[in-house]
Amino acid sequence: MPSHLFADRPAQPPEPGSVDALISQTRRLRGGVDAVRRDTVDDDDVQGRWQRALCDLAVHQLDDLREHLDQLKEGLPPAPALEELPEQGPEDEAETGAQTRVGSAEWNLLTDEVTWSEELFQIFGRSPEAGPLPLDELGSTLFSEDQPLLTAMVTACLVDGRPIDGEFRIVRSDGRVRTLHMRGEPVLDADGCTASMWAVLRDVSELRRSQRAVRESRDSLQRRREIAQTEHRLAVELQEAVLPPWRGSLRFPHTSTGTLDVAAHYLPSASGSPIGGDWYDALELADGRSLLTVGDLTGHGVTATSGMAMLLGALRGMAMAGIEPGPLMGWLNQLLESSVQPALGSAVCCRYDPGSRTLSWAQSGHPAPLLFRGGAGRALVAPEGVLLGATSGATYGQAEERLEAGDVLVLHTDGLTARSAGAVRSEGSGRLLALAPRVTAARSAQDCLRMVVEEFGGSDREDDACVLVARVTG
Repeated sequence: MPSHLFADRPAQPPEPGSVDALISQTRRLRGGVDAVRRDTVDDDDVQGRWQRALCDLAVHQLDDLREHLDQLKEGLPPAPALEELPEQGPEDEAETGAQTRVGSAEWNLLTDEVTWSEELFQIFGRSPEAGPLPLDELGSTLFSEDQPLLTAMVTACLVDGRPIDGEFRIVRSDGRVRTLHMRGEPVLDADGCTASMWAVLRDVSELRRSQRAVRESRDSLQRRREIAQTEHRLAVELQEAVLPPWRGSLRFPHTSTGTLDVAAHYLPSASGSPIGGDWYDALELADGRSLLTVGDLTGHGVTATSGMAMLLGALRGMAMAGIEPGPLMGWLNQLLESSVQPALGSAVCCRYDPGSRTLSWAQSGHPAPLLFRGGAGRALVAPEGVLLGATSGATYGQAEERLEAGDVLVLHTDGLTARSAGAVRSEGSGRLLALAPRVTAARSAQDCLRMVVEEFGGSDREDDACVLVARVTG
């Protein structure tokens, strides 16, 4: 409590009406913070816990502000005699802890008298019968690493006349650790010598705990973001290393008839979701035939792209070895079933013979290729095939289609045409088939691809996708 020696500093209490207005405003703010915490904060993720910690911190600060304003309105209460102070147990303190976080003390250097407020006994968990702690014994309650700080503050106050402003941690007799913020000043006598020292000590344990929770949650959230950014970068780099780096159309095989003009494109999710396991590929095989494929592995991020790289590598190797599309799908199913990371995948695999212009193909729960001819389009009749990784020992059928000069074949993954989780696949295919007059009139596969991307590359697509266009040129 301030000494009577400070009587030359007259108090200037605020007008009662202004304090009431501040108290009302603080209560409204407190209610608003509670509403935000109740209605918008979700504790299920790191960001939600960080938001809750911020709300808790704001609540503690507003509670402290309201308590101090109430004390300001009521004025300084009379100091009770030490013998009248009741001993308070842990249960009582738990009930009144919110009202006993600020206490005052004065140490008289001339008479060795020590005066503590009731609140300070409660903060230290000390019985009033035991009496207040002398200044030279106060450090015995502190953490050993905090004792030099208190010694330096007290020395600076008593010797140099500087005010005290610092924090330290104490260990109470019941073993609880509290963090106290101490502010004080020396009290000078008529000769300018230090007669006593007074201080106000505030228990800021809950405040510092809330701040620490905010800091730790923020750091955790930042680490999660950094990990997500790193994983995204790795997924992008892996995808770019695996998918063909085409710029424009690709022509193969190098024969005079039945040549395919091929173009493909990867479309990231318009909603900003992580990269998935979609792929496309076109490859000239050793026997002069060509491989066309698109597919999609479930999941997102590095796990999905690494699984996609494994499947695409196996698909290329088996196609080069001359394995037909149907049996090839069976081997891919077995590979995915035995992999360490279980997942499901869909794919379509086509092998094109330029000599006979015959397309042999198989699928595993995937949209069938679309064939455009003479200004019209249709989906090829799909042979039997279930999702990769769904059934052990699954067998896959194989179908054939005879192509003609000018035909356009469009292969795509589900994400191209699905606007939402409830979208019907046939609706998206209908939109693609509606492009038939423009697609068949296009001069190159790249022009056809541009039309498809313009139609389906907008902001309403929720998943990433791949599309591959192959046009028979001769």
